[in-house]
Amino acid sequence: MCSIALNKVAITEDFFKLSICLAGEILQKFINYNTKLSIIGDSTCCSNNPLKDFIYRSNHDKNIFFVSTEENELKSWQIPDKLD
Repeated sequence: MCSIALNKVAITEDFFKLSICLAGEILQKFINYNTKLSIIGDSTCCSNNPLKDFIYRSNHDKNIFFVSTEENELKSWQIPDKLD
């Protein structure tokens, strides 16, 4: 499995407009190719409730993570010792 980290500032603002569907289309490619993606940057300041929900659901999946720091990125990629 491949893992990629991307800084939030490198992403167009359109990515975060869920009505455009750009995020869903791009992130689905990562899921299809079984590639983990971490988007590093502060996502807590967004006031858009659908975007907050999207980030929350992504962070509870196994491929896509929105993290605030690189240290959190490393934690998000850890593989648990045993399955719950």
